[in-house]
Amino acid sequence: MLARTFGHTFTLSRHAHKLRTLHESSAGWGTVDAVRVVIAECQVDYGGRLTAHLPMARRLIMVKADGSVSVHADDRAYKPLNWMSSPCTMTVTPAESVDLTATTSDIDAKVREVWTVRAKSGDFLQISLGDVELDYTTDLGVDPGLQKDGVEAHLQALLAENPSTFGEGWNVVQREYMTAIGPVDLLCRDELGGYVAVEVKRRGEIDGVEQLTRYLDLMNRDPLLGEVHGVFAAQQIKPQARTLANDRGISCLVVDYDALRGLDNSEDRLF
Repeated sequence: MLARTFGHTFTLSRHAHKLRTLHESSAGWGTVDAVRVVIAECQVDYGGRLTAHLPMARRLIMVKADGSVSVHADDRAYKPLNWMSSPCTMTVTPAESVDLTATTSDIDAKVREVWTVRAKSGDFLQISLGDVELDYTTDLGVDPGLQKDGVEAHLQALLAENPSTFGEGWNVVQREYMTAIGPVDLLCRDELGGYVAVEVKRRGEIDGVEQLTRYLDLMNRDPLLGEVHGVFAAQQIKPQARTLANDRGISCLVVDYDALRGLDNSEDRLF
């Protein structure tokens, strides 16, 4: 009964692998449906222009949505032990249907299936899997990616929530205050009640000062606002930009992004 049950289960698993392989191949080079994470005993062999061998051990294997495959150990932050970058194709074959020439006789019995990952260059990555501890697949969806402007927008939001960064008694009247030529990042009132236009940048350069100058020129013509001062706020400000800002009566403020995010602990500092 156990033998028949095991055989039946293995047959279903084998068909499932075949379906997965055909689906991935039909989708084209470097295309799969989701991210797959596997923790298993495995031997890894790389062939082609370079050769490499990893003996049988427990490792983390990642198959990403772009089709790339990487093998990781628990002794480094991010760099894999071996990998195959996209575009590539992967086929999964039960051990009973493949020639286990890459493995030695003492571990042949441990191998359940063999993954063969091939690149267009002809290089290949062969992963001989033994006992599988975890096999999880999920769709991560579309990632927005790392955006430089995202830091700038976050910095603006943090300053809006922490107007005391500019000085005691300051408050924010409006974010993205619209003018005829575009929005000012922050419209504030200082401790005396005067209006202040704040332009926020990751890196303060001359273009940012010029932009704020144009905003101030328009805003100072609005009788409802009266006299409007300017503050140029950035994580770092170039000397030329600071000189130009001072010449035009614009104050400069270097903002500590980590401190605003609560990631800078003054007790951990040496100075």
